[in-house]
Amino acid sequence: MSALRKAMQEIGRHILKVAETISDEEIEKIVTVLINARSMGRKIMVAGAGRSGLVAKAFAMRLMHLGFYVYVLGETITPPVAPGDVFIAVSGSGMTQVVLSVARAAKQVGAIIVAITSFPDSPLGKIADVIIRVPGRTKIARESDYFTRQVLGIYEPLAPLGTLFEDASLAFFDGLIVELMNKLNIGEEDMRKRHANIETI
Repeated sequence: MSALRKAMQEIGRHILKVAETISDEEIEKIVTVLINARSMGRKIMVAGAGRSGLVAKAFAMRLMHLGFYVYVLGETITPPVAPGDVFIAVSGSGMTQVVLSVARAAKQVGAIIVAITSFPDSPLGKIADVIIRVPGRTKIARESDYFTRQVLGIYEPLAPLGTLFEDASLAFFDGLIVELMNKLNIGEEDMRKRHANIETI
């Protein structure tokens, strides 16, 4: 069997395992926070570094399709965070400095902090109001800041660490979108109306 097939099977098994470990209580908490934010016109901010940031962006796009006021931290059109807004931080280690710093700042102004992490007892987990534990990482990086790791050329092994967290987080977010569609009674046709219509062909 090729390494590719083995990796895909391992990733698939991991995602199935994660689906069983996330509790109904965790799911209920994040669904309630998001639905309340939507009904009250609150903003949703998402943040993550590296591949985790790409996962956060994918989730933000689907939230937009559901009619949420959602922004990706770091984009030039991101408005200020206000009390009652929701800040979703994606960090496997819960120690990524750029994500942790902005989560702390959002907490100070009264935002609800949602942490997607493998380590609930991490610095990010300790300031979060809602924690979704997504197993995937087996150790903390030697250097906690993502951008410092890139500059120094410190790269962790692919599938055993970050990749499993990111893939499982993406699957969790996609499942969460389906849950929100059901709760909000929103169908694909409704979402399609909010999909970009000036993409290049």
